[in-house]
Amino acid sequence: MASVDLGLFGPESVTWKLHAEPILFVAGLRSLYLQTLHPRAMAGVAQNSNYRRDAWGRLIRTADYVGTTVYGTTAEAERAGQRLRRLHARMSAVDPATGERFRVDEPDLLRWVHVTEVESFLDTARRAGVPLDAAEVDAYYTEQRRSAALVGLDPRTVPGTAAEVAEYYRQVRPELRMTREAAETALFLTAPPLPWKLSLPARVGLNLGPPRWAYLGIAGTAFALLPRWARRLYGGLGLPTTALSADVTVRMLRLALTALPRDWREGPMRRAAMARVAQLSVSAG
Repeated sequence: MASVDLGLFGPESVTWKLHAEPILFVAGLRSLYLQTLHPRAMAGVAQNSNYRRDAWGRLIRTADYVGTTVYGTTAEAERAGQRLRRLHARMSAVDPATGERFRVDEPDLLRWVHVTEVESFLDTARRAGVPLDAAEVDAYYTEQRRSAALVGLDPRTVPGTAAEVAEYYRQVRPELRMTREAAETALFLTAPPLPWKLSLPARVGLNLGPPRWAYLGIAGTAFALLPRWARRLYGGLGLPTTALSADVTVRMLRLALTALPRDWREGPMRRAAMARVAQLSVSAG
């Protein structure tokens, strides 16, 4: 009988434990708010992406990519990484400050996107009440070097512990600033057009129905979960109690999400992965 491929991580990994949490969709939005603060990374997105015309499609494709790399087989994860590398290899952008043309797959830019994403996943989950000790935090960052390799990074150049992530942020912060593109993107992230099935009829005028208010609450929580230094770059938005309020809100949201039926909160990639685990258990028995 052929061996069962559990992918890059497997059921004993911190990655599987963490990504089983539906609250990570808030983390994804947090990471986007953070990523916009890097001028070159923001220029690369603004000059190559159609995110304004297809915001929800792009979100779904990103979620599918993460799900595939976390829960897919090794071959599925590697194919997803190859497709992403080929896509990035065709893209370039112009630095708005210097006029220099650069490739969007520069290691510094890929590293920024990777670190902000995995740090957002981890920070959001812990503040939402997911039990992770310091050893598991470091293990997650180390495991995620495998994801970094998929996008073309040398894993040895990627922070692999909480201390290394903190040091990385310390080093990169002087490069970050609020630009016009960052401000426009942050505004778009806060109030994007809703999918048509969630929108109110046009005659209502401003779309401020329940779906809009729900999304605004989620976006506000994601923003409030940013590090204090990032909120300061956005102009010091938020009160001294912002972080505490965000912690309370994200904990309540996690409780609500975990109360949903399993089929509602588990994606198809995770279900397929758990089926392979069950297959392996049957084979071992």
